Amino acid sequence: MTSSTPDLAGASSGRAHAWLAALGCAVAGAVVFQFFGNASRGYIDTASLFRWWVFQWTNPASETEHGWLILAASAWLLWRNLGIADWSNPQSAFRNPQSALAAMAAGLALHALGFAAQQARVSIFALLIFAWGVVRLGGGRRWGAAAMFPLGFLIFALPLGALDEVGLPLRLWVVAAGEKIAHVAGIDVLRSGTQLVAPDGSYHYDVAAPCSGVRSLTALLALALLAGYLNFRTTGRRGLVLALCFPLVYLGNVARIAAIVLAADWGGPAWGERAHAVMGYGVFVIVLGGVLLAVAALRRWWPEKAKWEMGDGRWEMGRGAETHYRAWRAAGIVVALAVGELFFLQHLATRPLRGDAGVVLAADGVNPIELPAIAGTEWFGRGAEVAAVERKILPPDTGFSRKLYHAAADARQRVFLSIVLSGRDRSSIHRPELCLVAQGWTVVGATEHRFRSPSGADATFPATVLHVQREVATPRGKSVVPQLVAYWFVGGDAVVATHGRRLAVDAWNRVALGRTDRWAYVLMQCDAADGAAAGLKRMQEVLDGTLPAFQRPLQAPDSRSPTGGDGKKT
Repeated sequence: MTSSTPDLAGASSGRAHAWLAALGCAVAGAVVFQFFGNASRGYIDTASLFRWWVFQWTNPASETEHGWLILAASAWLLWRNLGIADWSNPQSAFRNPQSALAAMAAGLALHALGFAAQQARVSIFALLIFAWGVVRLGGGRRWGAAAMFPLGFLIFALPLGALDEVGLPLRLWVVAAGEKIAHVAGIDVLRSGTQLVAPDGSYHYDVAAPCSGVRSLTALLALALLAGYLNFRTTGRRGLVLALCFPLVYLGNVARIAAIVLAADWGGPAWGERAHAVMGYGVFVIVLGGVLLAVAALRRWWPEKAKWEMGDGRWEMGRGAETHYRAWRAAGIVVALAVGELFFLQHLATRPLRGDAGVVLAADGVNPIELPAIAGTEWFGRGAEVAAVERKILPPDTGFSRKLYHAAADARQRVFLSIVLSGRDRSSIHRPELCLVAQGWTVVGATEHRFRSPSGADATFPATVLHVQREVATPRGKSVVPQLVAYWFVGGDAVVATHGRRLAVDAWNRVALGRTDRWAYVLMQCDAADGAAAGLKRMQEVLDGTLPAFQRPLQAPDSRSPTGGDGKKT
């Protein structure tokens, strides 16, 4: 006669073996992420992914100092989830650890891609996936379910450049709304990029990246997601609460800039500064208060009926020897994969550089060649100094070459030409829109334009053209100064018009082709008071006299490259 009563001693032994196997996987993964975790050394000179990540939480420039709060919240969430799980039945190591093994293998593979592409953020995602696999192997289904959200929540402790893309248009919308409110109130202000400036210069206020008391849109999104997670169990309701954060951030920052301008106009700059300080908390109250009100309304008018329980309460018993064997076999596979990855990453880190510089190099091998002093017969160039702050914040092997060209017929016509050449790291160059806005320019439009290359009658290459403007005060009132900014990126075998395209091509070259090109970021800027067509004509004239000196004609890139026809360098 057999008994259906579970073997509690066997269950306890199975759990112990599972956690020991998981510990072995954790040690192997920690070695990989510690000694070959980060391949981009330009800004943070460390091979450890853990140190790279923690540095972001201590560096004010990273705007990720809330990472400590996210870490603490994630730990509490894990403890909470384990507390509400149904532990009425004992649980042994699960008999089929395929999901844990797959997660850890996927984490190692994704990290290899991130390391090769010099994308530490990708490696962070890989680390979180690997960590979930470790927890799932040791603790089974309930631990895996309990750790899923807390580990995913740690993404908010990562500096995400993609949020800059969201933040820039949001800042522009906020300052435009603040300008309209000020005009309705009878206050005359000038809009300059993300700034509102008094015509007499008595005050000016910048709409910084949307933030609250913890200074980050990332933190506000995290709070909204946390509120949704704690109050609801369905994805739809949680997503709705998260989506509400964006309009609330907009409303909060509009209220903030309007309060600042009204206070400064009424009581002077000192009152404007007081309003600026107070409304920093005001944005936090508006956003979090709005989210909590939305949660309360949803719970009242759209309640969830099902009871949320962590885990399904099913037995996961198996014969002890078989359970132990499966857990240790999974651990052995993971350790073998980790050791193999160590050798592979060592090879990537020490292999000789392959690839070319995007432009012709000067004799020092670091900087681009000096731009010609004369472009054609109509343009004369003068040297333009590189700002000390640029040299300080960019990696030391970043190269520069720039000149300001004046027309011989009219010295008031000028075209600025700048080349920034990345070093070994891909992080030396970036999209210019953020810098332009920080300098007071408002981006009013963007188009793609093909400049003519002097190398052939039909040879062209793509560039992004930004239509920018700023308002200035004149004796006759406000005046708008329009300009054109054109930029493109030049690799060893391609020219692309956008920053996103450059990242894609560079990642492909690094991962699939083993190329490590030094990309050049080329920018031109000129006045457009007489129209965009005239401004583009001036840029083309300067390029006719300078492009052959610094941008080399190359053959088409590898056919497997994602560059495509438009990206082919001519």
